[in-house]
Amino acid sequence: MNRRTLLQTGAALAALRALAAGGRTPRLVLRSSWQTVNIGDIGHTPGVLALLEKHLPGVQVTLWPMDVRNGVEEMLKRRFPTLRITKDKEEAFSHDFLLHGSGPYLTAHRDVEAWKHETGRPYGVYGITMAAAGDPGMKIMRNNGLDERTKGLLDSASFVFIRDGVSLQVVREAGVKSPVIEFGPDGAFGADVRNDAAAESFLDANGLEQGKFVCFLPNLRNAPYWEVKPGYAFDEVKHARNEEMKEHDHKPLREAIIAITRQTGMKALIVPEDSTQMKSGKELLYDPLPDDVKARTVWRKDFWLTDEAISTYTRSAGLVSLEMHSPIMAVGNGVPAIVCRFKEQTSKGFMWRDIGLGDWLFDLDKPDELARVVPAALAMAGDPAAAKEKAAKARTFVQQRQQLTMDVIRSLV
Repeated sequence: MNRRTLLQTGAALAALRALAAGGRTPRLVLRSSWQTVNIGDIGHTPGVLALLEKHLPGVQVTLWPMDVRNGVEEMLKRRFPTLRITKDKEEAFSHDFLLHGSGPYLTAHRDVEAWKHETGRPYGVYGITMAAAGDPGMKIMRNNGLDERTKGLLDSASFVFIRDGVSLQVVREAGVKSPVIEFGPDGAFGADVRNDAAAESFLDANGLEQGKFVCFLPNLRNAPYWEVKPGYAFDEVKHARNEEMKEHDHKPLREAIIAITRQTGMKALIVPEDSTQMKSGKELLYDPLPDDVKARTVWRKDFWLTDEAISTYTRSAGLVSLEMHSPIMAVGNGVPAIVCRFKEQTSKGFMWRDIGLGDWLFDLDKPDELARVVPAALAMAGDPAAAKEKAAKARTFVQQRQQLTMDVIRSLV
């Protein structure tokens, strides 16, 4: 990354420096917090807020969320007691700079477009995935990827930080004209919210000792949000695909649970990343286990928030996950994490290669990679010191990139 190039951002930089010279505190609004049914979507926000708090202490930051219900706003306020939150577009548009937070694509593209045309003030994009127009992964997300409309928004951005190398190549090959187009880690890597009391209470009640259990996370090919979101229509095609692949996808995790509990003396904890996964965790991971393994395995029956999840992950020996953001938050806190992915997901999983954890990433649609999940999980649990050292190295790389991304934002704001 060329720092000189990064810091040459023209009129936007000059205008915001003029604010500082005039004695007024620069004001940044973060557009984030997409939904509360998934601790990863929740985790983006405290992650970026923590980075801004550390690296931009002189900037007034306001969160403009889509959804902070279900205890999320209270969780954020506990960690950031002076945080300003607005749900009013007019108030949001009174700020000097708009930062679009991490997500599966340019999630708030309509708001970015309105900001661009109505305010004319600068904005940037932080840690998103971006696929080519028509990519199947983007269709799943109800978006057409990098079409001309989205390209125009990225062209005008002061910077575009992309969270995985596959997406970065898409953006560069599309000829996006933003002056800064670089790899920027998902915002959730920075999440440091904690609820130690809740985590310790749960672990004590279930006989789980610090460092002596591994977390396992289920995931269907398509999140069945029709089960938890009012007005979300049942999708017969997606449901059929889930049914077709659920045994195929969860079998290696069950086998890893069996191998770890029988061969290492560690226990297993099955936990959800989104609020549909308590059910699938019980059906596909816990219930089919042999009795001796089930006796050393705990199934969490209730959903949780990001703070309790991180406090639990940091007390574990690591994660084996069909989800992405729990591993992100784990590694962001120095905890080992193995990621399993499949073609229905976006390219976000490939960030594991970008941060040096490629041999902890497995594509379940490739038989040779699927067959390596259990040995990798057993090795992680069998040598916790080596696994932690590996996670720490990846975390250091992420933190170096975070520093560079914050240098860019600080130069603008």
